[in-house]
Amino acid sequence: MSRRRNNMVLQKWKAGKAANSHTGALSTDGTSLFSYGLKIGYRAESGTTILGDFTSPGGDFRSMTTSCHVGKARRVADHVMHPVVFQNSEFKNDQG
Repeated sequence: MSRRRNNMVLQKWKAGKAANSHTGALSTDGTSLFSYGLKIGYRAESGTTILGDFTSPGGDFRSMTTSCHVGKARRVADHVMHPVVFQNSEFKNDQG
């Protein structure tokens, strides 16, 4: 899999395709979106994308880079959830 810019990784996630950023910090398997291995997004079979708000204002700051990933992903996500709700949602631990 070739390495891509973050915006392209997000477009691939939205389309349900796997991709990695040029640094490997942002990645998707086509269903889940990861920032440094932390699952920050999920794509349902319907194509709906859901993002956990892992930022300081969102209530669960992890790192500056993860906050940047969330900020960029917010532009393509259909829904943004509070991180506690996201982490406790049924899809959070789904494999794939």
